[in-house]
Amino acid sequence: MEKQSTYRKLAYSNLGLIDYQQAWDLQHSLFEKRRLNEIDDTLLLLEHPHTYTFGKSSNKSNLLLTKAELEQMNILLYDIDRGGDITYHGPGQIVGYAIIDLKNWKQDTHKYLRTLEEVIIQTLAEFGIKSGRNKNHTGVWVNDKKICAIGIKVSRWISMHGFALNINTEMNLFNGIVPCGIEDKGVTSLKEELNQHINIENVKNILVKKFSKIFNYNKLELIKY
Repeated sequence: MEKQSTYRKLAYSNLGLIDYQQAWDLQHSLFEKRRLNEIDDTLLLLEHPHTYTFGKSSNKSNLLLTKAELEQMNILLYDIDRGGDITYHGPGQIVGYAIIDLKNWKQDTHKYLRTLEEVIIQTLAEFGIKSGRNKNHTGVWVNDKKICAIGIKVSRWISMHGFALNINTEMNLFNGIVPCGIEDKGVTSLKEELNQHINIENVKNILVKKFSKIFNYNKLELIKY
């Protein structure tokens, strides 16, 4: 039988623009505190400087730029502990890192991934964007273009990492990689779909509300790090 608490609180924090390594270190710190039950489930919303990250199953040939080109373009590169292939993070993209004890929700990583997708799908619907899933690829898609990449790590049923939703993202920087290792699909952003600049803080507020509702939290607490 699935274990479900009657009272569940989600702590969330808006970190703004933050260095990738700094956010990664924070995730590991929060993971350990969640494992020890010292904190509640936590959602971090943030943006990164220009960064490419390799997931555990990455094919390094999916990085199309040389080391010199990366340095010239001021793009950082990290090998990290999430699933999936290479992806891009940068200003104008909302990154969500969820440190959640799935034992208090559902011990099902497939269901967790599909539910993260649902959060994004319902958020985009608030802007009149019809999005959905691709049966062969994790993430959220607008037609044949990915608008949100998702990559997670789950250890001892506690999650890390999460999603990267393109809002006002500089889409040309995806040209330096084969995004998520998928060669025959494109990428898009909310700005491209609506042909206008988007208030990113408004999107974050909607994301938090959708996340809380869809994951069945009944209390939200804003925290600062």
